[in-house]
Amino acid sequence: MRSLFAFLVASSLLHCAGAAVAQAVGQFPFALTREGQMLGAVEGEVASFKGLAYAAPPVGALRWRPPQATAENSGMRTAYEYGAPCLQPSLPGASEDCLALNVFRPFGVDGPLPVMVFIHGGAFVSGTVNDPVFDGAKLAQAGLIVVTVNYRLGVFGWLADPALSDGGSGNYGLMDQIAALQWVHDNIAAFGGDPGNVTLFGNGAGATSIALLMLCAQSRDLFQKAILQSIPGRARLRSAQEAEAMGRHFIAMLGEPADLRAVETSRLLAAENHLLEESPRSVAPAIDGRLVTADVAAGFAAGHESRIPVIIGSNDDETGFDGELDIKSALASSGESIDELRKLYPGLASPSDLAARLYTDKVFSEPVRLLARLHAATGAAVFRYRFAYVPEARRANPDEGHGRELQFIFGVEGVPGAGLLSRGDREVASRMRAYWTNFARTGDPNGSDLPHWDRAADRDRLLLIANDGIASDTDPWSERLDRLAR
Repeated sequence: MRSLFAFLVASSLLHCAGAAVAQAVGQFPFALTREGQMLGAVEGEVASFKGLAYAAPPVGALRWRPPQATAENSGMRTAYEYGAPCLQPSLPGASEDCLALNVFRPFGVDGPLPVMVFIHGGAFVSGTVNDPVFDGAKLAQAGLIVVTVNYRLGVFGWLADPALSDGGSGNYGLMDQIAALQWVHDNIAAFGGDPGNVTLFGNGAGATSIALLMLCAQSRDLFQKAILQSIPGRARLRSAQEAEAMGRHFIAMLGEPADLRAVETSRLLAAENHLLEESPRSVAPAIDGRLVTADVAAGFAAGHESRIPVIIGSNDDETGFDGELDIKSALASSGESIDELRKLYPGLASPSDLAARLYTDKVFSEPVRLLARLHAATGAAVFRYRFAYVPEARRANPDEGHGRELQFIFGVEGVPGAGLLSRGDREVASRMRAYWTNFARTGDPNGSDLPHWDRAADRDRLLLIANDGIASDTDPWSERLDRLAR
């Protein structure tokens, strides 16, 4: 009945559809945007609007071009279903026509409300916010708007070749993210959101994207806070020359077609598979001189990032190693003997455990600390964390830790395989959500009912989220990270 009433009310407003219009939207699951009247679905305390196009489909002549605006529309459409995931190997239902986002808001609550925008990870070649783990309903129940965004991946998002565009930029995925943020800025008031209080959050490649957006002049006015989860902060980006060389290699794999934009997607995905087998990290953002002008660490060291409040952290077991060659390679990268590594990591006897912990520290823990220090030096508020909690049912045989915190932040207790089963698991999830949502509201994660979280600038402080509790403390790994940073 609520949906029917909303439909009738919405129909009476269609004459205003030329632009996003802020209404008292909390009482009805509809929103009036420049693309038309959107009718959402209501489940419990949350209204959702799924599959909203924030740019025209990047297909045909628009493949490998910057995202283009969608057409204005005076019609009405339902927004009940997710759009297609962006094209990637081995994911059914994926499509080039994928530039869509999803909005979750508390039902029956009027704005303006803080906005959280989630950018997913997946090494820039995989992933989608259509995953049930990324349902924004639980976060929205805290009184916020949650937006989740799909963006072009793999060669569709990052292929660089001067013949494809005027500037030769291959950072189409980053352009998509900027277009999505512009859509949020222009339209979120129609959903009850505050376009002047937007927080970005994401992990892995999503966190790297957010750091690049902090460094990008074209996007820095579109958000006011950032949460960087498990960011490989010292990762080196390819130069424009390297990216274009990789692009030429990819095109050669296709047999130098006369029109790249006419090549079947199946052929492109097959060639991408071969490319990733040769060079697993070959398809990713590159320094194009326009959107991306430096590696993340170099940009932060120069103080070029937007000086906004930041939460930054990582997990204490980001990866695992099984293959003997991978283990040897990881250990050799340290420049330390196996005996010295055992002194550095007392209690870890097996080479696989040593390799995994060393990789976690070199790729995530130490670079996260570096970025926290650099950003705090600008005078911005920085809150650093390390997530070491493992769901109780998995402690006898923990899985790889990269991304483990996401299920706690989104609160997906009911999703099969999520593993948040015990009372203790749910309590940690509740506190994590509270920290994240408090930060989105005010730029400070603290609350009266939470363990206090000190700012990182004070003696290398961080919040430790562990099996035995949550507490702010001086980093117990400081000496080890100092040694690895040399």
